[in-house]
Amino acid sequence: MSTLSHRIYEVLIHLLFWALFVFVSLFVFSNYYWRENPFLQYFFILVGIVYTNNGVLLPFFIRKRYYLLYALTIGAISFLGTQAYCHFFAECGCSIMKCLSDYLWQTLVPIVFFSFLWMLYGYLKKQDELEAIKQENTEMELQFLKSQINPHVLFNNLNTIYSYSLEQPDEVPEMILMLSDNLKHVLYESNTHKIELQKELDYIENYIAFQKLRTQNIKQIDYRLDVDATNHEIAPLLLITIIENAFKHSAPKSKVAIKIRIKEGVLECECSNRPVSRKAKEVSSKIGLKNLQKRLSLLYPNQHELRITETEDYTVYLKLHLT
Repeated sequence: MSTLSHRIYEVLIHLLFWALFVFVSLFVFSNYYWRENPFLQYFFILVGIVYTNNGVLLPFFIRKRYYLLYALTIGAISFLGTQAYCHFFAECGCSIMKCLSDYLWQTLVPIVFFSFLWMLYGYLKKQDELEAIKQENTEMELQFLKSQINPHVLFNNLNTIYSYSLEQPDEVPEMILMLSDNLKHVLYESNTHKIELQKELDYIENYIAFQKLRTQNIKQIDYRLDVDATNHEIAPLLLITIIENAFKHSAPKSKVAIKIRIKEGVLECECSNRPVSRKAKEVSSKIGLKNLQKRLSLLYPNQHELRITETEDYTVYLKLHLT
């Protein structure tokens, strides 16, 4: 809800309360406030007391945490206001206790009601501010996590092109074109919360094609894609962390298996590779996968499952609810 909406609702509540309060005072308790007592004269003083309380007393005492002193102050104001009403406006000649029993509610009810309203709106405003700060922090954290991914992918791709420029220069133009498409996806298409699933799948296929050239005669790549529909959206650059991790830490002359399955809005991605050593396993799970876990917790709370299995092969399984 916007600040303007808050203000409009607050003004309406104030007007409705005062209208109801005047109606009850003048007509429901007519014996006290219409035929005998000059209620309307005291009403304007009461309004001044209420808004002085809201504008000065409440902010000061709550900020200082003087809760007991505030309660005593309000009690004293209510007592003095009731006595003033009895003896200076109504001139009823009542005793102190008679005045309190008949007229205390008139002073106390508006003060208590608007004090509660002030604290309620203060709480709601603070919650809105906390929510805005939380959202801003989440945005900053996601941007930071994505920035950790992008340079890493670019660094590996540039190393590959450099190697090919020395050993197989004829392949370099095609690889540069692939890299250009990948950079376009990373720099321009992935700067939103969600992107079209098909675009992310195209990026992954382009990346795997790049890796097939890079690891030709070195690694065996088994990529399987089973998709029933692509009319979904997904947070960008999630799956690439798992896939790149498999390539980066797989042993020479080994197999990298990648399976992506999407059925009824549920995505399953499984990558397995034969690691170079146990130390390589530990390194692979420290940066990239911890980054992925953090992003998943921010973007898909209670909508994902990330499982890592360490046997002879290193397998990462991700299940993600896209809808």
